[in-house]
Amino acid sequence: MMNFPIQTILENQEYQLIPLQQGDFELLYQVASDPKVWEQHPNKDRYKREVFENFFKGAMESKGAFKIIEKSSGDILGSTRFYDFDESEKSIFIGYTFYGTNSWGKGINPQIKKLMLDYIFQFVDKVYFHIGKENFRSQIALERLGGKKVNEEEVAYFGEPTRTNFVYEIVNKNN
Repeated sequence: MMNFPIQTILENQEYQLIPLQQGDFELLYQVASDPKVWEQHPNKDRYKREVFENFFKGAMESKGAFKIIEKSSGDILGSTRFYDFDESEKSIFIGYTFYGTNSWGKGINPQIKKLMLDYIFQFVDKVYFHIGKENFRSQIALERLGGKKVNEEEVAYFGEPTRTNFVYEIVNKNN
């Protein structure tokens, strides 16, 4: 049983992670509806409304999903989530992360991941990430954060076909 909240507001000077709500669908879909966002992703058709509706439903059911907000503009930049907490291993996954293309290459993702890691490492020893085997952009980003590739597995996303993913791990250095 998880004895800590995985959906709490996290923020730094510039960005806020706010628990995703049903009413966020349209604004988040505006970001997700650009095919470029999903180009390197294993599921390349998530820009289609009906496919994204399914993704959003999975996000809501996970009870660990966030919208990523830029404080200065109030804009939704994308989404991310905590999922698959494992009590015996004291581990959790971070993933299902995406950003609109105008947020790419600006150092936003490392700040968001740091917010999430700093928070969740109060409660877990290891954080895992699933990354599509062709998603080189995300693989590089995670290696920069100190992630190590530890496995390869077939992952069935919520209501979507199974795809090969690499599993990356970041271990809590404060233990």
